[in-house]
This record gives sequence, C-alpha cells and structure tokens, in this order.
Amino acid sequence: MPGETDHLLRRLWAAILRRRAPQWLLVLAPLAILAIVLPAARTAAAIAIVAWAVWAIADAARWRRRTATQWTSWLNEAIPALEDSSALLASAPQTPITRLQQQRLQARLASALTDHDYRSIARQQSRYAIAPLLVSLAIAGAAAGFHAQSTIAAVPRHQQQAGKPIIDGEVYLRVTPPAYTGVAAFDTGARDIQIPQYSQVRWCVKNPTGAQPIVELGDGQTLTIGPDCATLRVEDSLFWRTRGTNTSRYNIRVTPDQAPEVTVIEPTELIHLLKKDTSTVQISVSAKDDYAIVRASLHMTLARGSGENIRFSDKEVPLPQSNDPKTRSWKKQWTLAELGMEPGDELYFFVRATDNAPENPHTTQSPTYTLRLPGPEAESLDSTALPSMSKPENLRSQRQVIIDTEQLVADLKAHPDMAAATLRSRSEGIAADQAALRLRYGQFLGEESSLFGNEEHEHEHHDNDKGEAGMMKEFGHAHDQEDNATIFDPQTKAVLKRALAAMWDAEKSLRAVSPKTALPPEYKALDAIKELQAAERVYLHRTAFVPPALKEEKRMTGDIVGAMSYKRAQGTAGDTVPAEVRDLVQALSRDGALPALWSKAARDAIAARIGDQEQKLSAQRAVQDVQDGCVPCRAELRAWLRGTLTDAPVLLQARPSADTAFSKAWQGKEQGK
Repeated sequence: MPGETDHLLRRLWAAILRRRAPQWLLVLAPLAILAIVLPAARTAAAIAIVAWAVWAIADAARWRRRTATQWTSWLNEAIPALEDSSALLASAPQTPITRLQQQRLQARLASALTDHDYRSIARQQSRYAIAPLLVSLAIAGAAAGFHAQSTIAAVPRHQQQAGKPIIDGEVYLRVTPPAYTGVAAFDTGARDIQIPQYSQVRWCVKNPTGAQPIVELGDGQTLTIGPDCATLRVEDSLFWRTRGTNTSRYNIRVTPDQAPEVTVIEPTELIHLLKKDTSTVQISVSAKDDYAIVRASLHMTLARGSGENIRFSDKEVPLPQSNDPKTRSWKKQWTLAELGMEPGDELYFFVRATDNAPENPHTTQSPTYTLRLPGPEAESLDSTALPSMSKPENLRSQRQVIIDTEQLVADLKAHPDMAAATLRSRSEGIAADQAALRLRYGQFLGEESSLFGNEEHEHEHHDNDKGEAGMMKEFGHAHDQEDNATIFDPQTKAVLKRALAAMWDAEKSLRAVSPKTALPPEYKALDAIKELQAAERVYLHRTAFVPPALKEEKRMTGDIVGAMSYKRAQGTAGDTVPAEVRDLVQALSRDGALPALWSKAARDAIAARIGDQEQKLSAQRAVQDVQDGCVPCRAELRAWLRGTLTDAPVLLQARPSADTAFSKAWQGKEQGK
C-alpha cells in the first residue's frame, strides 16, 4: 500500500532531520557569536554564514537522497524480524501474493516500529561529524584575530594601556590626559607608559605605611608623595624611579599633538590652465588630525584686470563637518559663476585647518593652487606706435611676476625634491616675463637689447648707404632723439631707471634659478612703477634737508667730549661651548671628583642640545648612573656631552695696523716712487 510506505518514509526522514539539525546549529553558533560580539567583523561573518547555509542545504539534500534509496536496508538492519524483506515495500505489487506479503510486512512494522526505533535508526546511520565544527571555529577565530590586530594598529599606543595591578604599599600612577584628546584616564602600577602631551600624572601610594616615598625624575626633579599624591604636568618624555626602594626606572613617553594634514586632491597641478569653453571646475580638498579639527576653510582670491591695474577679492568658505571629527573633506563641482571668474581672471586658493588644542592650536596651510581662465587674444607689442605706460595684455604685470615667483618659492619649500629641470623651466619662464616687461618699460629710455638673447632686435639698413652716416645707421642707434629727451622729466626718468635696474637684478636671479633672491628687487620694481603711476596725479611738495640745530657754544671749538669714535671696535669670538660643560667633559675623562653642580650643567646641556626623545632619555639615564657612583658610566655620559658640542664659528678679523710716524713716512716714500 503506497500510502503506508510514504508515511513510513516521512517519519524516517523526520528522524534524520531531528538528528542533523543540532549539528547544523552547532556549526552556525561560532559564526553568529562573531557577528554579534564584533560588529567590525560582520562582513566576514555574513560571508561565512552564507557558506554555512549552502553547506546545510547541500547536506540536507544529500541525506534526503540517502533516505529515499537506503531506507529498506536501514529497516532490515534495525529490525531482524523483517527477515531482510523490506525491499518488497519499495516496489509496487505485481501479483496477489506480493500484495499479501506487503500487507503482512506493514502489519509487522506497525506493531514493531516505535518512535524509539526511528531515533535509533537515525542515530546509527547519521553520526556527528567534527570537521564542519572545526572549520567554523577556525573561521571565527581567524576573523576575531584579524580584527584584534587591526584594532591595535589603528588605536594610538597611549589608548592601548592595559593597567598593571596596583599593590598595597607600592607606588602607582594616575594618568589624566587632556580633555580635548578624548583619551580616558586610567590607573596603573609602576611600568612604562605612553601618554598624550600635557597629561597630568599623579604618583600615589595605596594604603601607605612608613615614610613618604620620594620619586626621582630624569630631569633632576624630586617629588614627595603625600596624602594627596605628587602631581606633574608632563610635556616631554621622562623616566622616574622611587628613591631607595629599588633601582628600576620606568619611562613615560609623550606623544606630541600633531598638526593637521591638509591635502588638495583636485586639481593635481599647482597651476591649472582651464580651457576657454570651460564652464565648471572641480575642487576636492581634505583635512585630517590625530584628535579633532575645529576649523577648516577654503580661502580663494580672485585676481581681475591687466597691467598694474589689478583688483583682488578674497573669499573664505568653511569646509563642512563630517561624522568623524578627525577628518573633513569636500568635493564640489564649482561653476565659474559661483567662483566669479571671467575670461582673463586667475583664482588662487588654499586650504587652512586648525586642530582642537586649547592652548597652542596647530594651524596648517596647503600650498597655493592657481586656476587660470584664458582671456581674449590681445594686441601685439608693436601694434601701438605711441609710447604709453600701459602694457599689452600678452605681457605679465609686475604683480603677476611677483605672484608667480612667490608661488615657485612656496612650491620649492613644500616639495624640496622638485626636479631640477622643472625648477629651471619655471624660473626661466618667470625670467622671460620679467625680461619682456623690462624691455617694454625700457623703450622709453632707449633700451633695446637683452643680456640673454631672448629678444630679437632687427636692424634695417640699405646697401646704398655709404660713409659714416651709413655705417652709423647700420651698426648704431640714435637714442638721443629730441622726443626721447623731452617726453619725460628728469625725475620721472630717474624713477624709471630705478625700476629697470631692479628688474635687471630680478631677472638675473631668476636666470640663475634663485627665485628667493629675486623677490626683493621685484618689489623694488613694483614700488617704482607705483611711483610712476602716481607721478601725474599726486603733487608732493619737495623740501630740502634741514639738519638739526647745533649749539652755538659748541661750534668751531674743537671740543669732542661725548662724541663717538668713527673706528669700529674689533669683534671677539663668541664662546659657543659653555665653560662648565667643557670642564665637565674633561673631568669625566678622569677618575677624580667632578665639578660642583655638574649634574645641573649636564642636564641643561642635554635638554638644550638633544632633540630626539629617546636619545635624551638615554643621556639622562647616564647622568643618573654617574650620580649613583657608577665610574664606568662616565665614559657614556662624556660621549653624550661631546655629541652636544658644536664647532666654534670662524671669526674673520681685520689685520691690526699701527698708524705711526714711521708707517706714514714709509707710505709716503712708496707713493713717491
């Protein structure tokens, strides 16, 4: 009867499921715990759970097929009373005798099979496998270990403090970092720690007995631990020990507050030339700090105009805050209308960020980036015949030359490893702009040549010109024209000559790839040009020099009492090595007594001349060892002090000469020859 057989199969399959389900759940348990306990590892846990689901479905399908094909052999093995006849139940009856045998077997099974028998068959055929559970535990353990390592690498060392047990009667530390760092305060026993700068450290004793302990610091200070503990605001790395009880030293290393890091992601070039048909430009900036950023802004300066008539307008846009107070980033597609740019304009922008340090906040500024929007084609240099103080558009103004030079100096400072070819190309490009501007103004004084041959000056002559006039026309220039002599007054010419001389100096420095030294003459040229522009509209009353009045009784008397000598005093070499340090270095090379107050002199020299924190701690340990009477340690301290000494500078002194009667007679004799 098929209905009875199907009922038997369903009960047997249900028993197999009840047997397999605990193993499936047992394999799932480590992965579920991983996802709940470690939120950062949920992605890995989700992937593992998906793999578990695929495995569980495949395992269930495998056991469903085994149950459908092997259930008869399972019954024969579990119930000997069936006499290996269960196979008759799996096929449809073909004869009345076969049907009668099936009915007899089903009746026998109905009386022989119980729930216990089904569970026994499932337990015997489906045994627990340990391999899937081991794989699940390995995956959970690997994910947890990787998350722990990444967390340790991401958290600063001063946030990884694992407190050492505090023992009665021993000194322990209470560390309170500054509130703005967000680092929690902690207590710990005597051990090496790393803390933020300006943390407050308190040395205390739990259940003190006996005399008050004294703490000796590496810089020579001593602190007495009283009922309210001993407190110190730590600014630099140091070490400490308890006097008398033991000789163990414990380091307190300080993590300084770092300045913010600002980055301009787009554009990538410091000077970005926009296309003429550009309507938008993308600016992407970011700033990050080790604790928090309280203020970050994008500063933009728009330059508009030509020649010396350039107008500047400034704009400051704050960077939007993010969910993480340590970072700020902004990426925006600006339209030229939002930036206020028109053809021929230049936009200079930089990013400035300030951290949350309350006393001395750090401010960082990025290099200045330039956006240039080309203007319409300008007329050529020779398009005008009349001399004019205004220059054509294809020449850079003196202000623009200064801006480009300052930009190059800033870029060189921000990128000291700038390629030599790039540096020379940019410097010579600015020099070419300065030369073109110099020649433009030099036309009014007849200047028509360049030292470097970048400007061509053609000379027109005819073959039929003969004699002196023809030669002068061919090889010379008539600069003393009447118009040239009367077009400007002498005062204006003097100012113009001063401007050209300054331009010459700036150009030579730029040609020598020394942009920093070119800035002072560039500013001198700009001041002279401003004076030329103002000469026609500002009238200044010229007054002669009026010397201060002299006392009548002092005049013509020859009294020089109170007058200063015109001779300059001879300079003396400054002593760069303190005498007490020099004496201490010499005394350390011997086994005798050291000078008085030698420890103070050594610590002052170490604090002033050693910048590395680890080296400073080692040198201070050497001082303390020598104080404790360690004679072999003198060599180490002497080596540290010798390392702090610098060579005395070379002092150039004039050769002394005596102005005597003999020397005067000798000089007169030599001149007579």
